[in-house]
Amino acid sequence: MIEKSEIINQPSSGQFTERIYDIESLWNSQNWTWIKFTNEDLTEWCGQFRGLARQVVISKNHNIVLVLTSDYLFQLDTLTGDIMEFEDQPQYQDLILIPNGDFLIADYYTIKRISNKITEKEIIKSPIQMDTIKFKHWQNNKLEFACNEFANWDRHVILEFDSETNKIEIKIG
Repeated sequence: MIEKSEIINQPSSGQFTERIYDIESLWNSQNWTWIKFTNEDLTEWCGQFRGLARQVVISKNHNIVLVLTSDYLFQLDTLTGDIMEFEDQPQYQDLILIPNGDFLIADYYTIKRISNKITEKEIIKSPIQMDTIKFKHWQNNKLEFACNEFANWDRHVILEFDSETNKIEIKIG
């Protein structure tokens, strides 16, 4: 079972047991991401994923690893490391784990919640139209994040997502 993950530079040949996660597509970039996984028995191995690295997050509650690259959003099973689902050409820019084991994912303009399947996302409504969303940090069940107001790029806003109520409120701005 996968316990830890870390985005790394390309490892030396033979440094780790390697698995290549590649989906054949004419739209694939030439870029790759390497992620070092550590299993519960402390064995380490490396996954090679198509696209530039954005984020990797593990949910032990759901036994899911999400890997976000510029080319794909991969959903892996923590028990086997196998691909469960994938989404190609995602516009997502940020990914974070919610304390209950769900995930939040953001593209430039929206935030979505993922529980068990990346194909089933719930859009989180915001009090303003957002642009350039960047997750910051959790304090208990509240996630602070920054963005610009869409079409008003001089207005930089700090918002807060409450994972218990599933609501976003303006904190500063």
